[in-house]
Amino acid sequence: MPIDQPAATAPTTRPDGHALAAFLPLRAVVFDLDGVIVDSFDVMRRAFLTAYEEVVGDGNPPFEEYSRHLGRYFPDIMRIMGLPLALEEPFVRESYRLAPQVTVHAGARELLIDLNRRGVRLAVATGKSGPRARSLLDQLGLLHHFDHVLGSDEVPRAKPAPDIVLRALELLDVPAERTVMVGDAVTDLASARGAGVGAIAALWGETDEAALLAERPDAVLRRPGDLLALLPEPVPAH
Repeated sequence: MPIDQPAATAPTTRPDGHALAAFLPLRAVVFDLDGVIVDSFDVMRRAFLTAYEEVVGDGNPPFEEYSRHLGRYFPDIMRIMGLPLALEEPFVRESYRLAPQVTVHAGARELLIDLNRRGVRLAVATGKSGPRARSLLDQLGLLHHFDHVLGSDEVPRAKPAPDIVLRALELLDVPAERTVMVGDAVTDLASARGAGVGAIAALWGETDEAALLAERPDAVLRRPGDLLALLPEPVPAH
């Protein structure tokens, strides 16, 4: 499959990863963070409800609508929803306060260990800010697994633009045709395709499965460890 192949003509979505073969042997994986590596959904919900109450006050906090935009940078979500950017300060404050309640998705830690052993280079490209993402991963004992952790505040344009994935490729010093991105949101798949890397859908978190499958990703994973089953041979360390 040519790297610049339009999404409209991409291969049909398959859990067996046939389309992923174009990106093998794999040298790097770029991960989204929330919903892929960590389960932070409830913490985000509580932080959003508190921020909304403090800044907006009356009315029902539109968390369901907010959750449809997960994967984007928080200020971008506020602009899309027409909410005050002032929600960011209490949201970030509460996110830090509640961070000890964030958990690692089952199988994610083992996947990172195995990929490290195989010599696959790893990065995070998240809608969070870089400092908050690195703080959370450090707290969970996962930061050392990644070569680079990038936040949406560290690139000119956040997802769905390709900037954050392109920056990861630059820092990892790997070609796009040997890299995939694993994400649980349509914005992740769009960012991956814009950067020319394989677009892999992760379905184990709180995500809109139908929307992800409609994007015809190059592979579909229902558990983190499914990624290993798509790799035919360990990649030697570089």
